[in-house]
Amino acid sequence: MEVLQSQDAERILEAALLCAPHPMPVRDMRALFDDTVSADTVRGMLARIQDQWQGKGVMLCEVASGWRFQTRADVQVHLDRLHPEKPPKYSRATMETLAIIAYKQPVTRGDIEDIRGVTVSANIVKQLEDRGWVEVIGHRDAPGRPALFATTRQFLDDLGLASLSQLPTLEGLPVGQALLPGLEDELAADAALGAAATDEADAPPASDAPHAPDSAPHAP
Repeated sequence: MEVLQSQDAERILEAALLCAPHPMPVRDMRALFDDTVSADTVRGMLARIQDQWQGKGVMLCEVASGWRFQTRADVQVHLDRLHPEKPPKYSRATMETLAIIAYKQPVTRGDIEDIRGVTVSANIVKQLEDRGWVEVIGHRDAPGRPALFATTRQFLDDLGLASLSQLPTLEGLPVGQALLPGLEDELAADAALGAAATDEADAPPASDAPHAPDSAPHAP
């Protein structure tokens, strides 16, 4: 493969990211150059491309599955007017269950029920699984070997996060529609997060979120 100038390589990488239908991992970016550039070199190009898009309506960011261009939140509200359909609504019970899994994972249905104080419907768990936000990652070594649930890469991608370490503390978690589609109002969000917080005072850091699922930031 011919040796490319740095500027040409960045143009190729930028074009690939703009055209990619899904977040692109660094290994795929290296394949653009027949693996003749290192991961560190690719990351350097990504940083420069990020700088070049500062102040634009779209930005380059890293999520769990890789890198993608997405619209900025202040621009997205205007673009949503072109597609006025509303994102799906989720019940308070569903949001509480999701919050508990995100903050306490891995957890069993029994763990969730202990925290919420009520039975968790199988339909709620299935809804979250169908959405691609939670999955079974194993089974607890206990009678009945109950399934252990955790959040997925899709969950992080939909929230615009690269890893669980970026989830804010319960005390600092923003509330409202920007958290996840389906929250009815700030009171419902507070209730969902408060349910998880009451189990243990030292709950580990967890979830953040811009637009999620159907309203996840769009590529330009």
